[in-house]
Amino acid sequence: MAVKDENGEKALELFLKIGLDERTAKNTIANNKVTTNLIAVIHEAAVTDGCDRAIGNLIYTVATKYPANALMHRPTLLKYVVSSKIKIPAQLEAAFSFLADTGSDDFKVIEFEEACGVGVEVSEEDIEKTVSEIFDEYKNVILEQRYRINVGELFGHVRKRQPWADPKIVKQLIDAKLYALLGERTAADNEKPIKKKKEKPVKVEDKSTADDVPPPNPSEEELNPFLIFPSPEENFKVHTEVFFSDGSVLRACNSKETLEKHLKATQGKVLTRFPPEPNGYLHIGHAKAMFVDFGLARERGGGCYLRYDDTNPEAEKKEYIDHIEEIVQWIGWEPYKITYTSDYFQELHDLAVELIRRGHAYVDHQTPEEIKEYREKKLNSPWRDRPIKDSLKLFDDMRRGMIEEGKATLRMKQDMQSDNFNMYDLIAYRIKASFTPHPHAGDKWCIYPSYDYAHCIVDSLENITHSLCTLEFETRRASYYWLLDALGLYLPHVWEYSRLNVTNTVMSKRKLNRLVTEKWVDGWDDPRLMTLSGLRRRGVTSTSINAFVRGIGITRSDSSIINLNRLEYHIREELNKTAPRTMVVLNPLKVVITNLEVGSVMDLNAKKWPDAQTDDASSVYKVPFSNVVYIEHTDFRIKDSKDYYGLAPGKSVLLRYAYPIKCTDVVLGDDKVTVLEIRAEYDPSKTTKPKGVLHWVAESSPGVDPLKVEVRLFDKLFLSENPAELDEWLGDLNPNSKVVIPGAFAVPSLGNAAVGDRFQFERLGYFAVDKDSTPEKLIFNRTVTLRDSYGKVVK
Repeated sequence: MAVKDENGEKALELFLKIGLDERTAKNTIANNKVTTNLIAVIHEAAVTDGCDRAIGNLIYTVATKYPANALMHRPTLLKYVVSSKIKIPAQLEAAFSFLADTGSDDFKVIEFEEACGVGVEVSEEDIEKTVSEIFDEYKNVILEQRYRINVGELFGHVRKRQPWADPKIVKQLIDAKLYALLGERTAADNEKPIKKKKEKPVKVEDKSTADDVPPPNPSEEELNPFLIFPSPEENFKVHTEVFFSDGSVLRACNSKETLEKHLKATQGKVLTRFPPEPNGYLHIGHAKAMFVDFGLARERGGGCYLRYDDTNPEAEKKEYIDHIEEIVQWIGWEPYKITYTSDYFQELHDLAVELIRRGHAYVDHQTPEEIKEYREKKLNSPWRDRPIKDSLKLFDDMRRGMIEEGKATLRMKQDMQSDNFNMYDLIAYRIKASFTPHPHAGDKWCIYPSYDYAHCIVDSLENITHSLCTLEFETRRASYYWLLDALGLYLPHVWEYSRLNVTNTVMSKRKLNRLVTEKWVDGWDDPRLMTLSGLRRRGVTSTSINAFVRGIGITRSDSSIINLNRLEYHIREELNKTAPRTMVVLNPLKVVITNLEVGSVMDLNAKKWPDAQTDDASSVYKVPFSNVVYIEHTDFRIKDSKDYYGLAPGKSVLLRYAYPIKCTDVVLGDDKVTVLEIRAEYDPSKTTKPKGVLHWVAESSPGVDPLKVEVRLFDKLFLSENPAELDEWLGDLNPNSKVVIPGAFAVPSLGNAAVGDRFQFERLGYFAVDKDSTPEKLIFNRTVTLRDSYGKVVK
């Protein structure tokens, strides 16, 4: 999103001062990230009053291309640029390369200056000599192509030999040499060359699948997405202006005294807050919010409050409060303090009284319907101008429970003629049924503050430095600052970012609550939901969730929907490294090996990891191999084909970690179609080299079935990518989002698995032990399949 117009003019003026041409400056302002970086770099370079155009262009390059892993060295580089010790693009590129390799480590100045050509002066004579050498070498080509020759290539040859030569002088000498050799341009020189039709290259089949395609190289935002946020010391600058219908403007900023008081209280540390409402379980959108709030605080060495926004006792439960605290820690964050908005109910009440006294609030008797109608028509409430003393008395009556619910509210006196709907005298307090018990504050209060009233004040009371929220709250920024200004309180820095939406699911708490209460799913932690408890139960790791949200970034882009495959990519990346391999057969088909003695059981080594060494006991597990094994039904066909690598009559396959087997007979059911059993022979010498490799499970003793487990296969909860847009969104539920397989067979070693353990079932996917498991029967949830098409999605 482009920066706001009011800040855009200031940025444009600043960019023109450093010598950017007007077109480049305006294009820069259209890009919020580049604008933020360039402003920061200009201040870092101390050239806010302007500089030479050549220096300004290099500063622009620093803002757009500087390696993010070496930010601590950027001020040092800028000193070299401003002092013209680094004065050409080639030197700057060399500096970027050197610093990217250095990262955050210290470096020797001598090595840096040598790598960047600092102090190296290339004389015009040296440049002319090099240009002459290049022209001598390529004279025949130049004479043949004349002015159609690629001058850039000639330039490149010179640069290889004289990397620190002034590019302007190089260009002048090349042009002069061309003219001396070729003379004036002819009409033929100006004709466009006839382009030869390119032959299509022979298409080579790419054996790698789209699933193997990694995401793009990490951007600067991914390496350090918190660069965009100012330091607490900078919170005296105006970054928001509130325009009123009478023509006045509120330029929200802290006075020097207010900011000094704040910095003294916080010791200059960054303080953020994660403020969930305890009316449901947290979902993956909250994981992004936590990453932004806790992540910024951690990156700057500060702290993040976990603050429960508990202003609606009817919707809040102790269950939700306990869940939130537990899931925040599971996702990997440690709160600086745990607080509740209700901790500040007395202060909020006292400030509401002060707001009335200052003439900025009034008690209103309009019904919700009347308030809505008057807002739509931009009409003042009939009670808007009632005397201050009357509002003070009525508000006290509200507090003491002397007015019925719905009969009065306290409203802020803002601007009913504003262009911003969120300035239409928002409600500050409403009455709840007589002293409704509150899960944290008890039954002391029968009036409760609104989000619009309480949120900004508690931010101020807790000395929050950065109040971060999603873009739908952007229009509330005016109200936020209006209220704090009206009360003379400290103003945090407000910044909004795009919310996280994921395909094939819903994120609205109202919709999630309906799915749970109407039993469309099996509770808040149903593995098909994008709740964090549901993802955890499914087997998703917190590290893969954090990698996913970090990769999305925290910019102010539009709230586009992120494809679910992108999350699944990060899940696979994590589980591929941490989930040991094992073998499970979902739909068992019995195979009797006729040339292996009944009752004979061999213990074979199977690998937990692809590169495991068989002599490493911790990297292998034992699997029994007997004359009765089970393979997947789908791994056998009556009719074979060239592109089929499974088992068929007369065909051989290799049993993973065991032996080749060849199908010798098929036992069919009475319908002469259903396959009941396979007869096969095994090759103990392993001289047979079949193409197909199958997973399998064997009887560990004659007539005793292998370990029986239940497997739950989960898929997308909704068929449409954006079900929230549908009027009949419940009708879009995927009927196959959960498939239960009660009679799968597993290798014996899985019998020791505990709830939460994760495995890769070879050829099937990644699975985790579900909490419904009992000692008698293990239950596995499929976390994710082995492969998907993330590579296609990210293009």
